[in-house]
Amino acid sequence: MTRGLKALVWVSVVGMFVVLMAGALVTKTGSGEGCGASWPLCHGQWLPALNIHSIIEYTHRAVSGIAGLAVLVFSVVLWRSYGWRPELKWLAGISVFFLLLQSALGAWVVLAPQPDWMLALHFGISLASFAGVFLGGIMLYQLHGEGTKRERPVSARLRQWAWFSLVYVYGVVYTGAYVRHTNSNLACLDWPLCNGQLIPELSGPVGIQFAHRLAAAGAVLVLLWLARLAYAERAQRPDVYRAALWALGLLGAQILSGGLSVLTSLSLLVMMLHSAVITLMFGVVAYICLQVTPEPASVHEPDARVLAPSPTR
Repeated sequence: MTRGLKALVWVSVVGMFVVLMAGALVTKTGSGEGCGASWPLCHGQWLPALNIHSIIEYTHRAVSGIAGLAVLVFSVVLWRSYGWRPELKWLAGISVFFLLLQSALGAWVVLAPQPDWMLALHFGISLASFAGVFLGGIMLYQLHGEGTKRERPVSARLRQWAWFSLVYVYGVVYTGAYVRHTNSNLACLDWPLCNGQLIPELSGPVGIQFAHRLAAAGAVLVLLWLARLAYAERAQRPDVYRAALWALGLLGAQILSGGLSVLTSLSLLVMMLHSAVITLMFGVVAYICLQVTPEPASVHEPDARVLAPSPTR
């Protein structure tokens, strides 16, 4: 694997992670209207006004544009040079589709009002694009002999539960985004109880906040069972078991950072950590789904020299 290809992988993956964090920063600082009803310019100008909200919003747009170009180039490379692997063609398509969808929704939210349920989709759409790029990079490393391949199959129940876990975690992400966009972050003023109650009134902002907490509690059970299934097959697939443990650890950090967000009255640093951890956790669960998916029955491999591991430099 050449240095140039490795650099492209890292720039694309890290770039999409930064896009997610920049978008989270925009939401958490209330900078979504920092450039007014103007897009792609900021208040009709190339350089934003010197106020914090305009700078945050315009920086998010600039970072998204740069990372988007890297992802487009990366996807073209996957499609043209590695299109003989159907998974890579699919991941390239997923990355570009959700990247363009997120850009379109980002422009739409500036030019026209959107309901809270629609705004809550934005983070998840960017997360899907990040997962596509991340898994594409993982597969490239595997094809070049620098990662754990999925040559040994896993049981159907482990494979099915892994995919269920990914969908469930995505749902938890959405409920968290909905909490932010409905300003329900401090509807419960304490943690782990909600306003001193184990089960509070299930309506309004309190109900929204409590529903997210219940979803997070459910994620503990979902990922514990995933780890249990992976443990039973750890001898054959230690990579899946290790990843399941990582997912559980990140979920614990996610829950603690969520609690600290409340206890610190929405400290920006803690809230950004909350977004970073859920992004990494989703990436790990997506990796598990890749690893438990069987290899294609038949693929038309190119000349072996194309996939030969690059020499140490």
